[in-house]
Amino acid sequence: MDLKTFSSAVAQIAEEKGIPQEKVIEIIEQAIAAAYKKDYGKKGQKIEAKLDPKTGEVKFWQVKLVVDEDMLLSDEEIEEMKKRPKGEIKEREGSEEKKKVRFNPERHIMIEEAKKVDSKIKAGEELRIPLKAEKDYGRIAAQTAKQVILQRIKETEREIIFEEFKKKEGEIVSGIVQRIEGKTVYLDLGKTLGILSPEEQTPGEFYRASQRLKAYVLRVESSPKGPLVFLSRAYPKFISKLFELEVPEIASGEVVIKSIAREAGSRSKIAVASTVEGIDPIGSVVGQRGTRVMAVINELGGEKIDVIEWSEEPERYIANALAPAKVLEVRIEPKNRARVIVPEDQLSLAIGKNGQNVRLAAKLTGWKIDIQSQEGEGIVASSEDIQGSSGNEELQSKNKEQEDSQKENEQAN
Repeated sequence: MDLKTFSSAVAQIAEEKGIPQEKVIEIIEQAIAAAYKKDYGKKGQKIEAKLDPKTGEVKFWQVKLVVDEDMLLSDEEIEEMKKRPKGEIKEREGSEEKKKVRFNPERHIMIEEAKKVDSKIKAGEELRIPLKAEKDYGRIAAQTAKQVILQRIKETEREIIFEEFKKKEGEIVSGIVQRIEGKTVYLDLGKTLGILSPEEQTPGEFYRASQRLKAYVLRVESSPKGPLVFLSRAYPKFISKLFELEVPEIASGEVVIKSIAREAGSRSKIAVASTVEGIDPIGSVVGQRGTRVMAVINELGGEKIDVIEWSEEPERYIANALAPAKVLEVRIEPKNRARVIVPEDQLSLAIGKNGQNVRLAAKLTGWKIDIQSQEGEGIVASSEDIQGSSGNEELQSKNKEQEDSQKENEQAN
């Protein structure tokens, strides 16, 4: 064996496929063992090979499972199994019957015989019996070895990619739109493809080939064709991960996102709090002149984001959550319900377009919120009753000028 050429080939495979060199050597050992079995072994044998990369020497062993009488199927059990349908045998997998084996002298050895070789060996363990090393192999054995190497490298590459992306579950990845099939978008993530299904896309977004996108890794599954990476741009935690990238205080833990309520493509509310005295959580998240929050908004295609301060006091938390509306009073009632009193001219802001503001505030805080005007006696709107419908359409259109004016003031500030 030309060891220099061999080492160079191993290093090249490891680099190209992203596989550790030790794993490449292990795959080559499996291929050599398969070639040995093809030319010099017998059916049913389990052959192991060990290659020393420094000297090129290869050693071989036949591996046998050590069994005792309790581990063997009796003649009656073997006959019974022959009569069973194949489907029934599969259903019984995992039972005690599966632990029993049909004795094969090429794969099994009785405990009494095994102890003659190794006195400390126990039933259930494997006995490795040295074999004579062979150097000459036929064409079929070489082809077998080649197939083993190609197959195992492909399988190992898939396993490594799967493990790599499995660790990225709950994180953000960046990819390029490779193709669009129907409404499903496939992103090139470098080593594999990510799947952005229609239900995980942000409503109103349009995708085109070669477009670069960030997405949240929902889950990673293994398949015969390789790992399946399921992505999302609509998941609420996508926003928190984007803020982690933009806001160093969140990445370091000095500011934490306590809660998120999101209606993807339209509007989101996030509640933030500081873990270090002296740090303004809202100022940190918004950034100087709004640069940080605008970076996230731009990534989300213009989705509005309200950043509010979290509080342990429910009254204050609920009042903050209804921003930009001004709240006069919050009354805590039984059954996790809160009644919020707002000025007459703040009703439309408190409820929001199609009830969105109060609906998001309820999701954010976990409280059922009833809105009531200062002058009125009854409840005008309830977060329970508003499920994406317009609710009181007359009220929604009322004070439109005041709502626009409020937004202009916010932008000016």
